[in-house]
Amino acid sequence: MTTTAPNGVSYTVPGLGTDAADRVVALLQDRLHALNDLALTLKHIHWNVIGPHFIAVHTMLDPQVESVRGMVDDVAERIATLGGAPLGTPGALVAQRSWDDYSIGRDDAIAHLGALDLVYSGVVSDHRAAIAETEELDPVTQDLLIAQAGDLEQYQWFVRAHLENADGTLRSAGANSETDAARRA
Repeated sequence: MTTTAPNGVSYTVPGLGTDAADRVVALLQDRLHALNDLALTLKHIHWNVIGPHFIAVHTMLDPQVESVRGMVDDVAERIATLGGAPLGTPGALVAQRSWDDYSIGRDDAIAHLGALDLVYSGVVSDHRAAIAETEELDPVTQDLLIAQAGDLEQYQWFVRAHLENADGTLRSAGANSETDAARRA
C-alpha cells in the first residue's frame, strides 16, 4: 500500500508532458496545504470570536469555510487528474507548509479580522504566483486557480470592510504579524 505520493507522475492528461505535470502537481500540493490550513483557520476564528461584532463575523465565516473546503476538493481532484497523489493529512500539511500556525486564540472579532487579513494576503499572493507559473504549463489548472483567487479576494474584501477607516485606510495597515495586526485592528 502506498502512503505517500510518488516522486513523479507516470501518466497525465493528454497534451501535457509528465515533467510539466510534475511541476503543476507540486504547485497544486502547496495550494492544497494552504487551502486546508485556511479552512481550519477560518473555523478556529469562527469558534473563538467574541465581542460586539461576534454574530456578524461568526456567521460571515461559515460560508467561507464551506467554499474553501470545496476549493480543497477541487485542487485535490486536479492533482489526481494530472496523475499525482494529493496529500491531505495533517502531518503532511504541517511538515510541508512554509508558514506558521495561526497565532490568535479567543479574542475580539475585529482583532481576529486584522489577523485574518494577513492570512488572506498570503494565500491570495501565493495563488497569484501559481496562476502566473501555470500560464504556460497548464491553462486548465490556471483557470481553476483564477476562479479560486477571485473568490478568495472577495472574502478578503469582506474581512477588510470591517477594518476600513472612513478615509479608506485599514486599521491594521503596516502590520507584519498576526499578533500585530490583531492589536492594531
